[in-house]
Amino acid sequence: MDTKKKLPPTIIFIFGGSGDLTKRKLIPALYNLYLDHFMPEKYIVVGIGRSPVSDEDYRSKLLEGMEEFSRRKDHNGKSWPAFAENVFYQSRDLESDESYKGIYEYIEQQGKTWGVQPNVMFYLSVAPQLAPVIATKLAQHKICDDTQHTRIVFEKPFGHDLQSAKELNKLLDSLFKEEQIYRIDHYLGKETVQNILAFRFANALFEPIWNNHYIDHIQITAAETIGVEDRGGYYDQSGALRDMVQNHVLQLLCMIAMEPPTSFDSNEIRNKKVDVLSAIRRINVEDVHENAVRGQYAAGWQKGKEVPGYREEKGVEPDSPVETFVAAKFFVDNWRWKNVPFYIRTGKRLHEKTTLVTIQFKEAPHYSFPAEAADTWRPNRLTFSIQPQMDIRIRFQAKRPGTEMVLTPVDMVFNYAEAYEEQEPEAYETLLEDVIEGNQTLFMRADQVEAAWEVITPILEAWHKRAPVDFANYSPDSWGPEDAEALIARDGHFWANLPTNTGKSGSHK
Repeated sequence: MDTKKKLPPTIIFIFGGSGDLTKRKLIPALYNLYLDHFMPEKYIVVGIGRSPVSDEDYRSKLLEGMEEFSRRKDHNGKSWPAFAENVFYQSRDLESDESYKGIYEYIEQQGKTWGVQPNVMFYLSVAPQLAPVIATKLAQHKICDDTQHTRIVFEKPFGHDLQSAKELNKLLDSLFKEEQIYRIDHYLGKETVQNILAFRFANALFEPIWNNHYIDHIQITAAETIGVEDRGGYYDQSGALRDMVQNHVLQLLCMIAMEPPTSFDSNEIRNKKVDVLSAIRRINVEDVHENAVRGQYAAGWQKGKEVPGYREEKGVEPDSPVETFVAAKFFVDNWRWKNVPFYIRTGKRLHEKTTLVTIQFKEAPHYSFPAEAADTWRPNRLTFSIQPQMDIRIRFQAKRPGTEMVLTPVDMVFNYAEAYEEQEPEAYETLLEDVIEGNQTLFMRADQVEAAWEVITPILEAWHKRAPVDFANYSPDSWGPEDAEALIARDGHFWANLPTNTGKSGSHK
């Protein structure tokens, strides 16, 4: 099979190989890379789990996942069998030394068969408490001593708070080189997120006005319509601030706020992101109530269906103080962003599933226009819609047809689905390809993780000291608690949402 890039033979071990993430995301991503000729010519995928399963049964289970979750539905031809013949399953006790001896011997034997030292990826799709155990065992058995050929991938969460994140990073630093460690955040693999950098730094139109002279404020919304589903036990130890803000939302903020890189070298990009996180103003614990809002969804109705409140979800304590919604205001204290507020909100059981980044520009002077033109005046706005639809839209003022000078805000929209015939890759496809190639640009470095925890630590501390008195405080199918509206309204702003008819240009409140 011809490949677009000549990649060395690769073995991919997936710890948690029988789990949900493997079936829904990892195997479909690897299969699509195979179809697009981005996999190495010689590769092996090994799922590792506790339950004894034959290779054939494992492949059958993965095929069921492919048919349900893959963006491609062509699994009945020759491609899936050709891909799957290189997929295997191993039943191993993750705390047993014998398991790691077996992994070491498997790699050695496969290297002899191929006649070359393979690249080896270890993907830890396991519960957070198991990740340090596996990492330690891999290091103890010298499986990752060849730093040029071994990579280890960690799913979030990266710690539970700042202290545990530092302890985890210290452990990993003692076991591996930083260039071997890939801390994965699937948001950064999304096409529209990556296009933020292209939009900013490849177009002379925007970067000159990307500062506090022209931008009034910035909003980031990451909203979900679902509840915690079967993750209640995990979520009740986490909450929205840890689960979404510490990683996904702050990473989006970094992409918007970072300085132009001198190159697309992975460390150069990550240096710029760390600079942003370091410049975010730390909120004093006593001022948290003025800058951050928390919420928890109640029982009610959503899209015509009755849904339980958070405290009635499986695995959740009946008097849980854990937040399912967060809104906050941050400032980035540097020359570019002085006094520009960054408003963020994220939550579950909200009105729409959407991830938006909105750049609100300052109003242009309108004293030269007649009074009737001012009635429909809206400032310019740039919106990156990351999911579910992927588009970039610019709002500007245009004259409405007629004899009078009446202005109407209209949207100019770039839509991925309409602009390109080929399907955009799933986020995990992009990220797994980067791991295979050894490109760390889209992965978090240790100092990034710790800097992000430092940003939210005062909020965590304030909320831990003072239990909420009004939970549950928002209804399903709403946009969260009233206090979230008040947070932004105090500054004379309101939360921006996409217009209902997103397929056409038109007015946009």
